[in-house]
Amino acid sequence: MLNNRKVRLMTRLAMYEQTEGKEDVRISKYFRTDYVRLNVLKSMVSITIGYLLILLLLIVYHSEYLIREAVTLDYRGMITRYAGIYIIILTVYGAVGMIGYMIKYRASRKKLAKYFRMLRLLRSLYREEDGELTAAEEGTEQDDSDNT
Repeated sequence: MLNNRKVRLMTRLAMYEQTEGKEDVRISKYFRTDYVRLNVLKSMVSITIGYLLILLLLIVYHSEYLIREAVTLDYRGMITRYAGIYIIILTVYGAVGMIGYMIKYRASRKKLAKYFRMLRLLRSLYREEDGELTAAEEGTEQDDSDNT
């Protein structure tokens, strides 16, 4: 006999496993601090590469001016200004990334906890069903022994 409650529960479990479950399981393999540090570090490396590419584009774009004024430019001031901008951007993105990854990790753990609760519920439904079948089988065996 088809148990609609089990079917709905298994469908919800399968949908979770196919969509968010893969990512949540991957995230759950890390401790929170390790996950946050790894992702913030990846973000900082990406920010650094992006910033260097933007600086390269600016240098190429303004190359005529830079060549013409090469002797009179304040290189120390330019380096200080662009390094300061880089540090500010890195700090802001690092802080926002850290908060974002902490929230993502916490949400992932909550979804996994709900997933495991649903699995325990499904297991208990199977046990109840097995218990009913066992009781029904014992009843038929007793009826068969009474007839002989």
